[in-house]
Amino acid sequence: MSEPNYTINHDIPSVDTYRHLRQASGLSAKTMEAASRGLPNSLFAVQITHAGETVAMGRVIGDGGTFYQVVDIAVLPAHQGRGLGKKVMLEIQAYIEREVPASAYVSLLADGEAYRLYQQYGFTLTAPASVGMALKKA
Repeated sequence: MSEPNYTINHDIPSVDTYRHLRQASGLSAKTMEAASRGLPNSLFAVQITHAGETVAMGRVIGDGGTFYQVVDIAVLPAHQGRGLGKKVMLEIQAYIEREVPASAYVSLLADGEAYRLYQQYGFTLTAPASVGMALKKA
């Protein structure tokens, strides 16, 4: 985060902010219904704002004891390359170290080369021992 005009908060993003940031950063779109149901169930959230606009975010979801998943790591294109994704992950890493009990499993799905970012925070590739699978409801 090389510029001083960024602010970090741990508020869950609004539905509109969440949907906009996902789409603008190249993540899949989420319906209003899906976002409205899902966001309140976040275990942890981080947003980075600039001039009053959320420009980066990330969340942790799960059951609060045995399984956690890092999701929604997104940075607006105009703010990419400034270390914001790393700052989001540092905040998430601090939450994991502080709140997640021993023996819990923390996972994430990395798109493309993003796994390189997550490796910096202790995440390891699981293949060939396990592979990620998904069922997406259209």
